[in-house]
Amino acid sequence: MRAALFAVPLVATGILGTAAAPAGAAAPATASHPAKSLTCRGEGVDPDALVRHRAETVIHAPLRTVWKLQTDVERWPSWQGAISTMKRLDHGPFRKGSAFRWTTPVPPNPTTPATSLEITSTVEQLKHNSCIRWTGPAVAEGLRIDGVHVWNFTEVKDGVRVSTEETHAGAEVEADVPAATAILRQGLEAWLRDLKTAAEAPTHHDRPH
Repeated sequence: MRAALFAVPLVATGILGTAAAPAGAAAPATASHPAKSLTCRGEGVDPDALVRHRAETVIHAPLRTVWKLQTDVERWPSWQGAISTMKRLDHGPFRKGSAFRWTTPVPPNPTTPATSLEITSTVEQLKHNSCIRWTGPAVAEGLRIDGVHVWNFTEVKDGVRVSTEETHAGAEVEADVPAATAILRQGLEAWLRDLKTAAEAPTHHDRPH
C-alpha cells in the first residue's frame, strides 16, 4: 500500500505527497558531508531511526505569517487539501503539550481497500517564532509509523528560511528503507511547497509595519 498510502503530507510522521521540490529545497546530506540534525530546545529527531530526511525552503513572507499558518493547526485543511479532519485536543495557545488528531484518506490499492490514516501529534518542544518539535504515531489497518518532526524558522533577507527534518520508525517502513525515505522526502517537499504557497498568497502576505 506504500505508493497510495503516502500520497499526502503528514504531520507527526511526515509523509508525503508527490510534488516538485520547492525553491530552496535542501539537497540530501551525503556520507562525507552529513547535515547536522535540526533541534528545538536541544531535542532533535530519533537518532536511531532508519528512515530520515531534511529539507528547507525560503518563504517570501513575514515570520509572523509563516508561524501563524504552521501553528494554527485547525486551519491546516484550508491550505493542505489532503487533510480530511483535524481536531485540537487541547485549548488555548499552541504550546508545549498541545496535541491534535487528524486524518487523511488512503485510496484503495492492490493490497488493501480504501482506508484512512489517523495521526495523533503532541508538541514536545516549542520556542515562539523559532522552532517546533512534535512526535506521534500514524496508524491505519496493518500500519504504524512512529515519527519525530522538527521545524526551524529563521528570518533572512526578504523572508523566512523554513527547515524541517523528520524520522520514521516502524516495521512497515523499515522493510524498505530506500522507498520509505523517498516517500518521506516527497512529503516534506510537498509540505514546504504548500506552506510557501499559502504564506506568499496576497491574503496572508501582510508585511510588518
